[in-house]
Amino acid sequence: MAEAAFKARAHGALNDDHLRGALRTATDVLGMMRPVSLQDLADPDAVRDTARTIRKRMVADLPRVLDRFVENVDAVGGTVFRAANGDAAVAYIVGIAQQRGARVVAKGKSMASEEIHLNAGLEAAGVTVVETDLGEFIIQLAGETPSHIIAPAIHKTRYDVAELFTADAAARGETGAPVAPDIPAEFAYARSRLREAFLEADIGVTGVNFAVAETGSICLVENEGNGRMCTTLPRVHIAVMGMERIVETWDELDVMLNVLARSATGQPLSVYTNILTGPRRVDDVDGPEELHVVILDNGRSAIRGTKFEDVLDCIRCGACLNVCPVYRNVGGHAYNAVYSGPIGAVLTPLLRPDDPEARELSQASSLCGACWEACPVRIPLHEMLLDLRARDAPGDGGATRRIGFSLWSWLWSTRAGFVATKVASRVGRRVGRRARRAPGWAGAWLSTREAPK
Repeated sequence: MAEAAFKARAHGALNDDHLRGALRTATDVLGMMRPVSLQDLADPDAVRDTARTIRKRMVADLPRVLDRFVENVDAVGGTVFRAANGDAAVAYIVGIAQQRGARVVAKGKSMASEEIHLNAGLEAAGVTVVETDLGEFIIQLAGETPSHIIAPAIHKTRYDVAELFTADAAARGETGAPVAPDIPAEFAYARSRLREAFLEADIGVTGVNFAVAETGSICLVENEGNGRMCTTLPRVHIAVMGMERIVETWDELDVMLNVLARSATGQPLSVYTNILTGPRRVDDVDGPEELHVVILDNGRSAIRGTKFEDVLDCIRCGACLNVCPVYRNVGGHAYNAVYSGPIGAVLTPLLRPDDPEARELSQASSLCGACWEACPVRIPLHEMLLDLRARDAPGDGGATRRIGFSLWSWLWSTRAGFVATKVASRVGRRVGRRARRAPGWAGAWLSTREAPK
């Protein structure tokens, strides 16, 4: 049964003290830094309102803005491929690799490439793929998928990483002491290991944080420098871009950069903000000979114009994950999807509408609204989660469930009903304790709630 799939993974995560400790430590830090950093802005709420307006306008006018971007990429010598789905995107990228005789691909962080399973497609064609983002490199060695939008290895401690790096060194026939569970030592190992990939790579693949339509430029935001290496050393650069990841002007990009890093990691600006416009020119000292931008639809067009359109405003900062009480306790792998947390619980069912396991994810929420409060572009994720629950409810949900929630709605939406809760609260605690033993969803819902005094 699909409903049991998330529950089983969630229960496994809840019983993993090691996982929960790592998650809590990391999300506590990220969640604490975000509001502090936003206060550096003269009027944080005004900037967030402007960012929301920009995103909504971009999604509403997306076809025209994309056409302008494509025209300007062509004008600076780049090539654009519009991929209707993941298979088309992978086939195009694999085709480039085969035509160029590529043996090694150095890959920067890209959730869009995770979405289309690009690594598997390249490896099936005999191409070695090396993830060069530190977090992605760690989970590649572990044989796992990202657990967080901006921090793929958020569920790993330095001790876990030391074991992975030591095993990797042994597999490569390297002699010497094990890699110590010391962050500088782990950085040193990763730096040495990944430099080989940068120098050997025939192709660099990255994501796109934002495209700028007025100049045909792409913006990559990172903290490690690997994105810059992937886009300058290999002969070919391929950028995989979700079709909604675009602004029209540089002024709009300025607004988005003001909220992106602050919301993601609590930084005023990431260490590296790379702006790339076309392939290498005659007088450039570095850069790729070819630039290919793959614009990915993969279900996004079907979301435009629906009540869920706001989900396309997302700038992939991960702030909603860091405050979500569900994600903070079970982590990303419980969702069994590329996008986890509140944004994933909304986006995944929309991108995979025929997948029953994706549809259950809207239940993975307490509906507390913390995600909406943290979102830099104010996406009403909690409201969309309710809409998805209504859309994907199995049948009518059963007579008891239907009657129960109708009564609940009446109690909280009418004066008479709300007054009636005063009486209910007097006996609520005693009744609630007994009701927790009720079978099914009613007992499960009441098991973690008490009526207020």
